[in-house]
Amino acid sequence: MAEKDPVVTMAAAYTAAWCSQDPASVAAHYTEDGSLTINDGAPAVGRAAIAESASAFMTSLPDIVVAMDSVQVEGRSAFYHWTLTGTNTGPGGSGKAVRISGHEEWTLSPAHLIQCSLGHYDAVEYDRQIREGADSRP
Repeated sequence: MAEKDPVVTMAAAYTAAWCSQDPASVAAHYTEDGSLTINDGAPAVGRAAIAESASAFMTSLPDIVVAMDSVQVEGRSAFYHWTLTGTNTGPGGSGKAVRISGHEEWTLSPAHLIQCSLGHYDAVEYDRQIREGADSRP
Protein backbone atom coordinates (compact mmCIF):
# COMPACT_ATOMS: atom_id res chain seq x y z
CA MET A 1 0.00 0.00 0.00
CA ALA A 2 1.41 3.39 -1.00
CA GLU A 3 2.08 5.91 1.73
CA LYS A 4 -0.14 9.00 1.58
CA ASP A 5 1.59 12.24 0.60
CA PRO A 6 2.24 14.26 3.79
CA VAL A 7 0.93 17.42 2.11
CA VAL A 8 -2.36 15.71 1.25
CA THR A 9 -2.57 14.53 4.86
CA MET A 10 -1.93 18.09 6.09
CA ALA A 11 -4.51 19.48 3.64
CA ALA A 12 -7.13 17.05 4.97
CA ALA A 13 -6.36 18.15 8.55
CA TYR A 14 -6.49 21.82 7.44
CA THR A 15 -9.91 21.17 5.93
CA ALA A 16 -11.12 19.62 9.18
CA ALA A 17 -9.74 22.63 11.09
CA TRP A 18 -11.87 24.99 9.00
CA CYS A 19 -14.94 22.93 9.96
CA SER A 20 -14.04 22.88 13.68
CA GLN A 21 -15.14 26.39 14.74
CA ASP A 22 -11.64 26.70 16.27
CA PRO A 23 -9.70 29.45 14.44
CA ALA A 24 -6.48 28.55 16.28
CA SER A 25 -6.62 25.08 14.75
CA VAL A 26 -6.60 26.67 11.29
CA ALA A 27 -3.66 28.88 12.24
CA ALA A 28 -1.73 25.88 13.61
CA HIS A 29 -1.25 24.70 10.02
CA TYR A 30 0.91 27.77 9.33
CA THR A 31 4.49 28.49 10.33
CA GLU A 32 4.84 30.93 13.26
CA ASP A 33 5.43 33.78 10.78
CA GLY A 34 3.19 32.39 8.05
CA SER A 35 0.88 34.59 6.02
CA LEU A 36 -2.60 34.33 4.56
CA THR A 37 -3.67 36.72 1.83
CA ILE A 38 -7.29 36.60 0.70
CA ASN A 39 -8.15 38.00 -2.73
CA ASP A 40 -5.15 40.35 -2.90
CA GLY A 41 -6.10 41.97 0.43
CA ALA A 42 -3.65 42.84 3.16
CA PRO A 43 -1.89 39.70 4.38
CA ALA A 44 -2.63 38.28 7.82
CA VAL A 45 0.87 37.56 9.16
CA GLY A 46 1.49 35.25 12.09
CA ARG A 47 -0.78 32.68 13.67
CA ALA A 48 -2.79 35.19 15.74
CA ALA A 49 -3.67 37.25 12.65
CA ILE A 50 -4.47 34.12 10.64
CA ALA A 51 -6.74 32.90 13.45
CA GLU A 52 -8.50 36.28 13.37
CA SER A 53 -9.12 35.92 9.62
CA ALA A 54 -10.50 32.40 10.10
CA SER A 55 -12.63 33.61 13.00
CA ALA A 56 -14.33 36.19 10.79
CA PHE A 57 -15.62 33.45 8.47
CA MET A 58 -16.51 31.15 11.38
CA THR A 59 -18.45 33.92 13.13
CA SER A 60 -20.36 34.90 10.00
CA LEU A 61 -21.07 31.27 9.08
CA PRO A 62 -21.37 29.32 12.38
CA ASP A 63 -22.21 26.12 10.48
CA ILE A 64 -19.30 26.51 8.04
CA VAL A 65 -18.26 23.37 6.21
CA VAL A 66 -15.18 23.38 3.99
CA ALA A 67 -14.71 20.47 1.61
CA MET A 68 -11.37 19.72 0.00
CA ASP A 69 -12.05 19.39 -3.71
CA SER A 70 -8.45 18.61 -4.67
CA VAL A 71 -4.84 19.29 -3.80
CA GLN A 72 -1.95 19.26 -6.25
CA VAL A 73 1.56 19.15 -4.86
CA GLU A 74 4.51 20.57 -6.81
CA GLY A 75 7.68 20.41 -4.74
CA ARG A 76 7.31 22.94 -1.89
CA SER A 77 4.19 24.42 -3.47
CA ALA A 78 0.65 23.13 -3.47
CA PHE A 79 -2.69 24.17 -4.90
CA TYR A 80 -5.58 23.49 -2.52
CA HIS A 81 -9.07 23.69 -4.06
CA TRP A 82 -12.07 23.92 -1.74
CA THR A 83 -15.81 24.50 -1.56
CA LEU A 84 -17.26 26.36 1.42
CA THR A 85 -20.90 26.08 2.50
CA GLY A 86 -22.68 27.65 5.42
CA THR A 87 -25.49 29.87 6.57
CA ASN A 88 -24.96 33.53 7.46
CA THR A 89 -26.53 33.31 10.91
CA GLY A 90 -23.75 35.06 12.85
CA PRO A 91 -24.31 38.45 14.51
CA GLY A 92 -26.35 40.65 12.16
CA GLY A 93 -26.48 37.82 9.64
CA SER A 94 -28.92 37.58 6.75
CA GLY A 95 -29.86 33.95 7.42
CA LYS A 96 -28.96 33.17 3.80
CA ALA A 97 -27.11 30.07 2.58
CA VAL A 98 -23.69 30.44 0.98
CA ARG A 99 -21.88 28.03 -1.35
CA ILE A 100 -18.63 29.22 -2.92
CA SER A 101 -15.55 27.53 -4.32
CA GLY A 102 -12.01 28.82 -4.40
CA HIS A 103 -8.41 27.83 -4.03
CA GLU A 104 -5.25 28.62 -2.13
CA GLU A 105 -1.74 28.66 -3.54
CA TRP A 106 0.61 27.46 -0.81
CA THR A 107 4.32 27.81 -0.25
CA LEU A 108 5.23 25.12 2.27
CA SER A 109 7.94 24.75 4.87
CA PRO A 110 10.07 21.58 4.98
CA ALA A 111 7.81 20.46 7.88
CA HIS A 112 4.73 20.76 5.59
CA LEU A 113 3.38 23.86 7.31
CA ILE A 114 2.05 26.76 5.24
CA GLN A 115 4.53 29.63 4.97
CA CYS A 116 2.43 31.63 2.56
CA SER A 117 -1.12 31.15 1.32
CA LEU A 118 -2.64 33.18 -1.48
CA GLY A 119 -6.38 32.55 -1.29
CA HIS A 120 -8.81 33.28 -4.10
CA TYR A 121 -12.59 33.19 -4.40
CA ASP A 122 -15.27 35.30 -6.11
CA ALA A 123 -15.89 37.94 -3.41
CA VAL A 124 -18.65 39.64 -5.41
CA GLU A 125 -20.56 36.35 -5.65
CA TYR A 126 -19.90 35.59 -1.96
CA ASP A 127 -21.30 39.00 -0.95
CA ARG A 128 -24.34 38.48 -3.22
CA GLN A 129 -25.01 35.12 -1.59
CA ILE A 130 -24.70 36.65 1.90
CA ARG A 131 -27.46 39.11 0.86
CA GLU A 132 -29.64 36.91 -1.36
CA GLY A 133 -28.66 33.28 -0.74
CA ALA A 134 -26.87 30.68 -2.78
CA ASP A 135 -30.00 29.50 -4.56
CA SER A 136 -31.38 32.92 -5.51
CA ARG A 137 -30.03 33.13 -9.06
CA PRO A 138 -32.72 33.22 -11.76
